[in-house]
Amino acid sequence: MGEKAKSVEEYLSALDPEYRAELERIRALVTKLVPDTEETISYGMPTLKYKNRALVYFTASKKHMSFYPSSWAIEELRDQLKNYKTTQHAIQFTLDKTLPIRLIEDLVRVHVREIDANKQ
Repeated sequence: MGEKAKSVEEYLSALDPEYRAELERIRALVTKLVPDTEETISYGMPTLKYKNRALVYFTASKKHMSFYPSSWAIEELRDQLKNYKTTQHAIQFTLDKTLPIRLIEDLVRVHVREIDANKQ
């Protein structure tokens, strides 16, 4: 992407159609699980906020996509993430090895729980 997107829709519309479809799948899944999210762009990435805090970020690059649920969620569910490249804050995945629905749900639920507990 050349210019920085000003909305989630603008970000997604500039992606390769296959990447767009995968990130839209994640977006729909998270918003179904946590209906009172707010969409924004933060750090140049599509972001879903919950209770005015970032719940998840998601992004695409040339060779992979990334999902940022929270370092707490990644740490708690590390055993379920052993087949993915992870950093402290991100999970990298590809179109050949996408994130399963159940894993996304589990990651989001952990972060919602932590936000509800006001963990900082």
